Amino acid sequence: MTVVRAPTRRAVVAGMIGAGATLAMPVRAASGPPQFGTIRHQFTLVQGAYPVPPVAIPSLAGGALDLTARKGRLVLVNFWATWCAACRTELPMLDRLAASGRSDLAIIAVSTDRNRALVAPYVKQLKLRHLAIGFDPGGLVSRVDAAEVRTPFALYGMPISFLIGVTGKVEGYMTGEADWLSADASALFDYYATGAGR
Repeated sequence: MTVVRAPTRRAVVAGMIGAGATLAMPVRAASGPPQFGTIRHQFTLVQGAYPVPPVAIPSLAGGALDLTARKGRLVLVNFWATWCAACRTELPMLDRLAASGRSDLAIIAVSTDRNRALVAPYVKQLKLRHLAIGFDPGGLVSRVDAAEVRTPFALYGMPISFLIGVTGKVEGYMTGEADWLSADASALFDYYATGAGR
């Protein structure tokens, strides 16, 4: 005698989640950048972006970081905070990417912490040695309310990374932690390094 069992609730829910994740994955267009993302977040293209204005971001090492001084190279600008758990995972990956020797890519990690005294010990604790660390506690270049107070970057989440193309314009952004060391990330950088975005 064969016994047919009804599917368990766990099996039904797992199947629904799997089907939902499959439907949620965007389909790559025939032209455009390669797909890059996670289950929860995708690299989002910015249409009609204007060039990043010359704004001096105070550097943790002293002096200032100028995003426009890197025109002709890709710049990945990551906004983070010491209270952000996902940032703690992503920053070491960005540090390894900065150490990888990719000459067409500059990486700048900008802290949004209001208390600058927290940043240096945090950077030391995570052993970040290759990242250019900036500091923007007053929202000089990034704000949650960027639509009301015009700044170059809007903080849609934390962490958030913006990719500036070789023309000096923001090509797109990624919220949440991402695997910037992956083959998909490398393909995204390769695409924009050729100037294909504009």
